[in-house]
Amino acid sequence: MSTSRGTPPSISQTLPGFLPGDLGWHLGMILRGHQLAVAQSVAPVPGQVRGYQLLSTVVHRDPANQQALGSHLGIDRTVLTYLIDDLVEAQLVERIAAPSDRRARKIIATARGEKLLAELEVKVNAAEQELLTGLSDTQSAQLAGLISTLSANIHNAQPGANPCEAMDLLG
Repeated sequence: MSTSRGTPPSISQTLPGFLPGDLGWHLGMILRGHQLAVAQSVAPVPGQVRGYQLLSTVVHRDPANQQALGSHLGIDRTVLTYLIDDLVEAQLVERIAAPSDRRARKIIATARGEKLLAELEVKVNAAEQELLTGLSDTQSAQLAGLISTLSANIHNAQPGANPCEAMDLLG
């Protein structure tokens, strides 16, 4: 952040109620709490949180091909291939020829994958609600809106960013 003249902000221009670095600490704590709560909920999925995110993305966002899936999730294509292999072996997803380019592969959920995702979404929702205990419904809705806006802005500015790296660094 800089002022209109391009000079760095002073300590008096920091985020209200924050010292420099506080935002990162708070986000790290939230991420850690979410990671622990959700990891238990999605344990049946190969790759746990990454596998769950992949399955959810395939079902709810319908990416055009494997490359678009990896780009959306910010997962390296080598890691993505192994993760998809594990999900295929578990009969949760399958690879088909992409309708737009038969040389590319599209990942789709199997009936078993869709059923498991529906069951896990109930558990993930409960874990996330538990994480938000102490916030009113209005505060939860505000937080969800703000986080969505901020993450979309960051994703648009850094489309190749890997959100899984942040999770890995916590472990």
